[in-house]
Amino acid sequence: MRGLTALSLAGLLLAGCSTQAQDQIARSAARSTVNRVLLERLPAGIPLQPSIDCVINNASAPQIYALASDTLGGPTQSSVEIVTQVVSKPETTTCLATQGLPALLR
Repeated sequence: MRGLTALSLAGLLLAGCSTQAQDQIARSAARSTVNRVLLERLPAGIPLQPSIDCVINNASAPQIYALASDTLGGPTQSSVEIVTQVVSKPETTTCLATQGLPALLR
């Protein structure tokens, strides 16, 4: 129910925006959810920003919107599943290896 309410609210807020603005708002909201999911799952001290960027940049539009809808109420099991699916993509794995690993070595 909470997710449906958040999704409805997000839909109303996005209705008056351009497509580009909608995408930016959704990506920003999804980024917040991904941050919380990764914060719970990655060891302390690992830089999150490169990993968040890799997940957001390799998520599909429906995945971005689903993650964005969980921003208000916090990550759900669905959020964790979506992040896991995106991280499992070869493109994301490559991104994590080239962007995330160097951040660890700094």
